[in-house]
Amino acid sequence: MSLSIELEKYLKGNGAIEVGYADITNFTPKKGLNTGVVFFITYPKEVIRNMANAPTLEYLYELIDLNTRLDALGMICEEFLINKGYKAYAQTKKRLGGNFGEFNSFELPHKTIATRAGMGWIGKSALFTTFKYGSALRLCSVLTDAPLEIGEPIIKSRCGKCMICKEACPGGAISGRNWDYTLKRNDFYDDKKCEKYALIVSEENLGKPDTVCGKCIYACPHTQKYVKRT
Repeated sequence: MSLSIELEKYLKGNGAIEVGYADITNFTPKKGLNTGVVFFITYPKEVIRNMANAPTLEYLYELIDLNTRLDALGMICEEFLINKGYKAYAQTKKRLGGNFGEFNSFELPHKTIATRAGMGWIGKSALFTTFKYGSALRLCSVLTDAPLEIGEPIIKSRCGKCMICKEACPGGAISGRNWDYTLKRNDFYDDKKCEKYALIVSEENLGKPDTVCGKCIYACPHTQKYVKRT
């Protein structure tokens, strides 16, 4: 069994839904760690189904739980690779903490690795999106020097002319421009407008201001196909 298949089976056996591998040689933040392992866990369908008036407390609690589970997966992935004799660094939320750049983004976002692994694309909402699960998922990644079988990068949007998430965003954060790999996030999405609206709607719905919303997750047609699938 190849290392790539063994690691994929190991991560899925511990809760990952999908796993991918990417060549990150040109933008790794850790010298020598030129391969990215990326994986995601999906939100439960029932949580998303109840988000017509997002955000909900159920969604917030699930988001926190997913982050905790993904951090744990990142660490066991790192340990697995180190035990195999390779270097590895898990980009966990606990480690990176509030280490955001100017546009509320990590130096090497999980979703960048996921697009390079060919797992999906960046939607107009700036969320990582797949045909099977929409954007009802959360990601984590591990940087390594292990020789893994990398995927074929996806370098442009699969959203086409769809504007449903733009129309669903009361904060006006989504421009409607399609992503491609040459763009920075702020070229098509305004994180400050998103944050400003999220603080308002979360106080209304949850009783306290927070930077959570979820309206674009719920609105995505691919998300809706996921939650309606039996």
